[in-house]
Amino acid sequence: MPYPDRFYPVVDSIAWVARLAALGVGTIQLRVKSLSHAEATAMVRAALDAVAGSGAKLVVNDWWRAAIEVGAAHVHLGHEDLAEADVPAIRRAGLTLGLSTHDHMELETALRCDPDYVAFGPIYPTTLKAMRFAPQGLARITEWKKRIGKIPLVAIGGITLERAPGVFAAGADSIAVVSDVTQNADPDARVRAWLGQAAQAA
Repeated sequence: MPYPDRFYPVVDSIAWVARLAALGVGTIQLRVKSLSHAEATAMVRAALDAVAGSGAKLVVNDWWRAAIEVGAAHVHLGHEDLAEADVPAIRRAGLTLGLSTHDHMELETALRCDPDYVAFGPIYPTTLKAMRFAPQGLARITEWKKRIGKIPLVAIGGITLERAPGVFAAGADSIAVVSDVTQNADPDARVRAWLGQAAQAA
C-alpha cells in the first residue's frame, strides 16, 4: 500500500483509532493537543496497541519525542511544531515525516527537511479550527503538486466525500479527512464509502 493511503483520516482519540483500524483504514493520524510528555507517551503506546495486527499505519501528530520513545513509525508535524522539532533525531529513529504547509514560505521550509509527504490546506472552508489561511482551492493543489514532484501531496481542509474526485483530479495523492467522518451521522458507512472512493481513484 502507498504511504500515506489515499484516504487519510485524522482523529483525536484512541477509540477512533481502534474503530478506523477495524474498518480497514490504512493510514490513521492521531492528533491530540495539550498533553504532558508522560500523557503523550501513554497515548501513543495505546494507539499502537489499538492498530496492532490490523495493518493500519499510525501517524503521530506533534508528539515526536513520544513517538521515538515508544517505537512508532510515522510522525506528522505542523509548521509551528517543525520549528521546535529535532528532525535529525526523528530521521535517526527511522520515522517517516509528514509536514503541513499553507504558503510558499512554509513549503520551502518543509522541502528542506526532505519530507515523506507534504500536506496542504485548507482546500475548502473549515469550521474545525480557526485557520490563519483562507481556503486555497483546487488550482493551488495543482500548483503545489508541480512544485513537489514525486513527493506525495495530502490535501486537507473541508473536504467531503463528494468533493474528493475533484481534489484527486487536481493532483492530490491523498486526502486527509476529519469532520466528514467524525461528525457524520453514520461514521462507519462514511468510512466504507471513502475507502471505496479511494480505491476507485487509485
